[in-house]
Amino acid sequence: MTDSAKILTDADLLAAFSGGDRSAALELTQRLTPRVMGQAYRMLGNRAEAEDVAQEAMLRLWKIAPEWDPDRAKVTTWLYRVVANLCTDRLRKSGRGVDIDSIEEPADTAPSVAETLQDTARAQALRTALCDLPERQAEAVTLRHLEDRSNPEIAEIMKTNVRTVESLIARGKRSLIARLAGRKAELGYEDDH
Repeated sequence: MTDSAKILTDADLLAAFSGGDRSAALELTQRLTPRVMGQAYRMLGNRAEAEDVAQEAMLRLWKIAPEWDPDRAKVTTWLYRVVANLCTDRLRKSGRGVDIDSIEEPADTAPSVAETLQDTARAQALRTALCDLPERQAEAVTLRHLEDRSNPEIAEIMKTNVRTVESLIARGKRSLIARLAGRKAELGYEDDH
C-alpha cells in the first residue's frame, strides 16, 4: 500500500488541517458532519436546529485544531461530547430540557413487609372461613366478591335463579362476618362501632 492510498485517521486529518491543508478539513468535514448531524437530530428532533448544532460543533473543532492532543481523546469522542452539550443547552433554554434535580423521587408504592404479611394473613383467614361455609354459599360469595361476577352470571354458572344467588350471597356474607368478627384486631381491621 502506498502512502497516498493510506487512509488517514481523524486525528491525522485534524493535524494536517492545523498545518494548513484545506483538503484535510474538507475530508474530515465530509466524514464527521453526517454523524454529528444525526446525533444532534436524535437529541433535538428538529432538522434546522440539528444543522446549527452540527455547524457550531465543527467550528469548535477547527478552533481547537492547533492545540489538539491525540493522546487526550479521539476526535469523534470529543466532538460527540460537544454536540451533546450544545443540544442540552438548547433544550434547557427552550424549556424542552429536563432538570434532573427538579424531578421528585417516585413514591415507593410497593407494600411494606408488614402490609404483605397482613394481606397474606387476611387472605388465609378468608379462605379458611370460606371453607367452613356450606358449599353453595361459598361458591356464590367467591364468584361475586372474589371473581367480580354479576348475579345473573352467577345464577347461570350455578344453574339457579338470581333470587337464590342473592340469598346465598347474603347468608354467606353474614356467616363470614360472624366467623371473622373475633379476629378483627389480629387481621388489622378497626372496629367502626
